[in-house]
Amino acid sequence: MINIAIIGYGYWGPNLLRNFNANSNCNVKYLVDGREDRLKIAKNQYPNIETVTNIESIIEDSNLHAVVIATPVFTHFELAKLAIEHGKHVLIEKPMTSNSKEAQLLIEIAEKKGLLLMVDHTFLYTGAVQKIKQFINKNEIGNLQYFDSTRINLGLVQSDVNVLWDLAPHDLSILFYLHNEKPISVQATGVSHTRNGIENIAYLTINYQSNFIAHFNCSWSSPVKLRNILIGGDQKMILFNDIEPAEKIKIYDTGFQIKNDEDKHRLLIDYRVGDIFVPKIDQKEALQSMAEDFAQGILNKVTPISNAHKALEVVKVLEAAQISIKNNGKEVKLDSLWSL
Repeated sequence: MINIAIIGYGYWGPNLLRNFNANSNCNVKYLVDGREDRLKIAKNQYPNIETVTNIESIIEDSNLHAVVIATPVFTHFELAKLAIEHGKHVLIEKPMTSNSKEAQLLIEIAEKKGLLLMVDHTFLYTGAVQKIKQFINKNEIGNLQYFDSTRINLGLVQSDVNVLWDLAPHDLSILFYLHNEKPISVQATGVSHTRNGIENIAYLTINYQSNFIAHFNCSWSSPVKLRNILIGGDQKMILFNDIEPAEKIKIYDTGFQIKNDEDKHRLLIDYRVGDIFVPKIDQKEALQSMAEDFAQGILNKVTPISNAHKALEVVKVLEAAQISIKNNGKEVKLDSLWSL
């Protein structure tokens, strides 16, 4: 049995507590939050869990095996570092840290101590993403050509990170899970309408050595909520609509071919529009699978799907995107970041 402390009982903490509490391999021993009113709410629902207001009061407990961190991004590094240095396995809410140097250091410390460091990129555990991964692995859509993400809504404006740091980690983690090629550069633009210098609308393009390209549209200022990913192959194309309650994935047998023509200045394109296939996907809650992956990573020393090295890639791209935004969309090469 893995004894766990969950730190943070705000927006995401209750979901983590519910799923780890239901996991047969885990025992949530502590809940940590500086707000007594939040602890009282949790205590009413989970009376057997010990509630405390600071991590220092529990971190030296030898019977505590793991720490789950669901706090603001700027607190991730110090909390995770403290836990790892005291011999605890760590799961961190996305994004992993505020910068790549912090993320790299956490990985090095965890590996030196033989501890599991994992990041909660929940979407990787959804039935939809797992199904898309199966189609790509079987080469059923052909060679990947593009990844186009739209994640927009109205509200939930953050005060510590911009819209890319808040929304893009979901789809960046999906991109890096589905496509293994390392990007070479990023370009990003964004604007702040909130007078605090934090961008509430941003656009990110990731460039590759091949002809693959990825684009992300993120906004806190949209009148509608959209959660769409388009993935194009040279044989078929995929639409992932996370808001759709039933038909989240649609496979389009659609594409085009360039025909040879004697006139080099004339382009002949043959378009193909075929059937639309809606596959059945697993409806199991993603967080349930994520909690089990964390538990199995500790018990059996297996590398989790959402491992720390993949999470580091997400942070590096976000960091480079921020540099690009502050330099009016200048292309930022990733060589130095990827070589860390």
